[in-house]
Amino acid sequence: MNQHVEPNPRISSATRRQLLAGAAAFAVSGIAAATATPGYAAQLAASTASRGASPLSRPRNNEGIDRKIINRWAHDTWQSLVAMTDPATGLPADYIGESITAPKRSGFTSPTNIGGYMWSTVVARELNIISADECRDRLTRTLTTLVGLKHHEPSGMLYNWYDEATGGVITIWPENGNPVAPFMSSVDNGWFAAALMVVRNAEPKLAGLANTILGRMDFGIFYNKDARPGVAAGLLRGGFYDVKPSVETVQGNYLGKGPDVFYTMNHYDVTNSEPRIASYIGIALGQLPPAHYFATMRVFPDTCDWSWQEQKPVGEHRTYMGIDVFEGAYTYRGMRIVPSWGGDMFESLMPDLFVPESTWAPKAWGVNHPLTVRAQREFGLDDARYGYWGFSPASHPNGGYSEWGMDILGMSSDGYPSDVERTSVDVGFEGCRPATNPTPAWGDGVVTPHAAFLAMEYEPREAYDNLVKIERDLAAYGAGGFFDAVAVKSGTIARRYLSLDQAMVLGAIGNVFGNNVIRRNFVQGEVEAVIRPLIAEEEFGAGLIG
Repeated sequence: MNQHVEPNPRISSATRRQLLAGAAAFAVSGIAAATATPGYAAQLAASTASRGASPLSRPRNNEGIDRKIINRWAHDTWQSLVAMTDPATGLPADYIGESITAPKRSGFTSPTNIGGYMWSTVVARELNIISADECRDRLTRTLTTLVGLKHHEPSGMLYNWYDEATGGVITIWPENGNPVAPFMSSVDNGWFAAALMVVRNAEPKLAGLANTILGRMDFGIFYNKDARPGVAAGLLRGGFYDVKPSVETVQGNYLGKGPDVFYTMNHYDVTNSEPRIASYIGIALGQLPPAHYFATMRVFPDTCDWSWQEQKPVGEHRTYMGIDVFEGAYTYRGMRIVPSWGGDMFESLMPDLFVPESTWAPKAWGVNHPLTVRAQREFGLDDARYGYWGFSPASHPNGGYSEWGMDILGMSSDGYPSDVERTSVDVGFEGCRPATNPTPAWGDGVVTPHAAFLAMEYEPREAYDNLVKIERDLAAYGAGGFFDAVAVKSGTIARRYLSLDQAMVLGAIGNVFGNNVIRRNFVQGEVEAVIRPLIAEEEFGAGLIG
């Protein structure tokens, strides 16, 4: 077991979702839930292939969705990103408050935030929110800044924190004056590289600039081939420092280029989590072996040694590329689902914004993603009875940032909570530990609009209706779109906008209502050629019971 303790005192927009509140963490298109059975997913993929349709084509039932409302949401969300972005550098801040006319920017940004702004710019052009010229001008400004940013020269990786106004690497944290050790994150650089791959295809005139930056990035710097003894492939480290920090690290250099670096103690060893975007990219670019995809675990083992996890998984073992994979799943309301670490929508579905996982892997992600969405909806409406649903790390309505999720479908023993009270469910681990709180009473539930937008790929009408209610009944909406989170009983709203969460909103809208604009530009070339056949044959332990 690889404990995922991130020693960096500051964690980025993406990384913080797995390592919140100092907790140890492990790594880590739209159909209605009623049709989301394994058989349906397989039939859908087969029928699509037989028609000779695009591999990205999926029927979506958008009946009853008011496109004018979708367009308004997209337009307002884009305005928040414009307000976050420094006009001189083209770099977005990590967040702003509720004002978009006089925005107070955070004073720092990350590779993920920058990537989110770039793919959002492409979406804004696709939806006719901005002109083609404005899109190109904005991306040119950002890419020009990025070419000159300080980075780790041997690997091409960006540092985790920059001043959005100057482009300088942050060494003193602007919020408290504490020193910040220079750090390179595997997952944040993954989202940044994904955005570059979207931009180079969406804006061919800027491909040279995008490829200049992408071409110097080598994800092999994070790859520890010996992370799992006895397994034919290794795992990605959480990241590294180029100067020895005050926390525990492992000195080394997996690339063998340049001086040694100082690796974090954690590896990402779970498949259903956001680091798989870095794995996809590294494999597609030939920097990681394809077998690495199967070295990450679908769920932890079902033995008592692993009984600390949320519940006992069920499933069977299968072999891919010579690697034994436990195709296990958790059980919830007649469904078996491959869980994420925290049981949140972000970890499960954000990589799907870029890779059409359900279509390319119909027996794996094609089963799991629709059931994940269905489970979140049924939990919010039927179990917890919040009246709303969509749970993912975001701002805390009472201030700061927190993890939100569906505890029962998170591998973490204490999960990501769904309410302000941090209520934890414990169904036990059969034969190893008894249940202590199998049917809790839920409190002030916290819903996060970006999670519902991610769900729109699989339940478009249900997600739309949920978002309409969040805006209308909870008033969790401002001039820059949906506020970041809202506690549904108290009505307390986190009245700010986070650049990554807003970028997920626009990415989801761009795929569902903009002809898969993110996916179709990301997968061109090596991604489809390498990743599609790699993930096609796997069969998860997910599905409906009975």
